[in-house]
Amino acid sequence: MNTQDKVIAILAEQAILEPSDVSLDNSLDDLGIDSMALVETIFSIEEAFDITVPFNANEPSDSAFDVSTVASIVAAVDKLIAEQV
Repeated sequence: MNTQDKVIAILAEQAILEPSDVSLDNSLDDLGIDSMALVETIFSIEEAFDITVPFNANEPSDSAFDVSTVASIVAAVDKLIAEQV
């Protein structure tokens, strides 16, 4: 399973949706993921990819980790994975 598929699976689980219902251009609002679910999602992503996400739960818009769309989350995870190598 690649990064995109894993991220979509995690987001779908949080949103109580099927992965096929999640598209790359969806925002978290589109998926019904609120701030509490977002924090759980970040923890799940960190665990699934063994990375540390630079995320400020109090100011998500000021975070270095872009959570504006599913595609931006996938790109941010890929970047963090690449930085670990």
